[in-house]
Formats: sequence, structure tokens, C-alpha cells
Amino acid sequence: MKKIKRQFADRDLDRIIEMAWEDRTPFEAIAYQFELQEADVKAIMKKELKFSSYTLWRKRVENCKTKHMQKRSAGINRFKCKEQRAISNNKIAKQK
Repeated sequence: MKKIKRQFADRDLDRIIEMAWEDRTPFEAIAYQFELQEADVKAIMKKELKFSSYTLWRKRVENCKTKHMQKRSAGINRFKCKEQRAISNNKIAKQK
């Protein structure tokens, strides 16, 4: 298993896992915000999730065309839902 060299705050770790779960968010977006490659995200997911949850996620990611920019259709030009709060470099613009 790949060892992650960086330690993340709980809030950042939760955001990484959330982004990894979202089908719409590509690994490139996670790499942009957290400087993690796909293998790093997989290692974090394997460490943080139950094994059964990790295997379900891996199966879904392997078959998901929106998780990789190269597999996406040209019509998809955003990586977040339009109802999601504005996020820029993991800085949440509006706090509740």
C-alpha cells in the first residue's frame, strides 16, 4: 500500500473522502486542491474506509467515466454540482 507522506486536518481529510465519493468530481480536481495523485487518494480511501466500503467504491470508480478527465465526454465542463457552495482551493466561501 502506498504510504501518504502528508498529514491532513480532519476537515481536509473529510473533504478528500467526500470528493472521492462524488462521481462528478474527477481525480484531477482532488490533485489540484490537495496535491494528491489518484494512487494517494486510493490509499487514503483504503485506510479510512471499511474494507467493504472501499471495495464498493473501487468498483464504482473503475467503471465511472466522470472520475477521469480523459474518459469524460466533451459536454461535461465542470466538476461540482451547481447547487454546491462555492469552493476555491478548498476555501469555503460561505460559512453557515
